[in-house]
Amino acid sequence: MTLVLSVLLALVPLLGILWIVMYGSVTTVDGLFMSLILLTMSGIVGLNVLLELRRRLSGESKPASSGLTSKVSGRLMRRGKVQSVQFYESGVGQPNKSVVTIANGVASSQMLVLEGDMRNALPVGQRVEVTFRKENGHNVLVNVDYP
Repeated sequence: MTLVLSVLLALVPLLGILWIVMYGSVTTVDGLFMSLILLTMSGIVGLNVLLELRRRLSGESKPASSGLTSKVSGRLMRRGKVQSVQFYESGVGQPNKSVVTIANGVASSQMLVLEGDMRNALPVGQRVEVTFRKENGHNVLVNVDYP
């Protein structure tokens, strides 16, 4: 359904360009810039359609991960050694965040942004297994294991 809607959204701007050409206003500055804008919109959505078709035809279900993240029952999990934990206080009304860098030795290190102060929960140099969930666009820590 989403693919059909995207194809439709890619074709609608082309109909607008056809309308501009039929009524002869393509030679005006307004017609020229409107045609360029509509062509750009159609190209962006059309590229999205092509990428989605390519992904479906290749059999991919979602973008490939590096192996540090696994998903179990709606919760995400990362394993590795904590390289750094940086805490950032946010403005009023926004949750504070911690940027945690985790590496497992096989792949390059990855950053994980968690809600709240994680300096005590994730000690630097310690091997951990972090379980978290997405909530309102933020990663919320659920559990930390020290294997």
